[in-house]
Amino acid sequence: METLGFDFSAGRLVAGVDEVGRGPLIGNVVAAAVILDPARPVDGLTDSKKLSEKKREQLFPLIQERALAWSIAWATPAEIDELNILHATMLAMQRAVTQLSVVPELALIDGNRCPPGLPCASEAIIKGDLKEPAISAASILAKVYRDREMAELDQRYPDYGFARHKGYPTALHMERLRLLGPLPEHRRSFRPVAELL
Repeated sequence: METLGFDFSAGRLVAGVDEVGRGPLIGNVVAAAVILDPARPVDGLTDSKKLSEKKREQLFPLIQERALAWSIAWATPAEIDELNILHATMLAMQRAVTQLSVVPELALIDGNRCPPGLPCASEAIIKGDLKEPAISAASILAKVYRDREMAELDQRYPDYGFARHKGYPTALHMERLRLLGPLPEHRRSFRPVAELL
């Protein structure tokens, strides 16, 4: 049985899943799921944090073009505040897998736990973004997407420096947060923001 160029006898239809943005004080937590096509490999896949921004931007369209299926999903600051960051991350990952145009047989999740409610079997892999190319691909899609969101936020609120710190609690972000106050996009349940409200 063959579908979408994937030979089931050679292996299972496997999705790699990763997230970006658990630590920042602002914006969505973003997850991606990718089913790579063995017939159309993408060279240079590794943990997105090990790649330069330029390299990630080059790989982003290549992954989308060559993968059997890919999906990017997120949980909003309001969902993060309501559920907590761990459960919101699980929700974003579950959305990413569920939105794939092809249902995988197995989802490989970066980290030490699997989101509930997946349409397939799942396995958590610590440091999976370094070990599994499909997870590496997902980490790159999620990272580029979230960085672009931060660049857009930087355009809207240039005084906060989002293009530089990407929403993480750096000295610059903390200083601007104290000086200018939280934005609607800030995560209200995160202590540095909560203390200013």
